[in-house]
Amino acid sequence: MSHGVIARLAARDLQVPEVPAAVGSYVPAVRSGSLVFTSGQIPVIDGRPIATGHLGDDVTLEEGRRCAEQCALRVLAAAASVVDLDRIVRVVKVVGYVASAPGFDGQPAVIDAASAVMEVAFGGSGGHAREAVGVAALPLGVPVEMSAVFEID
Repeated sequence: MSHGVIARLAARDLQVPEVPAAVGSYVPAVRSGSLVFTSGQIPVIDGRPIATGHLGDDVTLEEGRRCAEQCALRVLAAAASVVDLDRIVRVVKVVGYVASAPGFDGQPAVIDAASAVMEVAFGGSGGHAREAVGVAALPLGVPVEMSAVFEID
């Protein structure tokens, strides 16, 4: 695994976990030419969701942001399954899904935490296009899921 990205994250007390095992018929990431596409990652630590529920109901904004941060770290782990993270030259796109109670419109504030992880990991190359989408439900009842597209050298 890479050392520059890992060191920058470690300086902020962030750690890329082991490559997440697929829980369905897919792989964690796919490389196509100079792009790496990750599968959606949910906020799981040691095989358990770190939170369940909906933002705007039983999950606080801070809990949602912590989930988004963990999703981003798992996305990096997925990418590392097909390429050394230090070969990433740009974060192209982040897509974040937020399980949202009716009327909750703070999805961007939740996914900002994932975007911040990318900026820590990749500096100026961590800026990216993004979607932050409210949804009715996510796998295992988690409040956040995310995927990303990276460009490599």
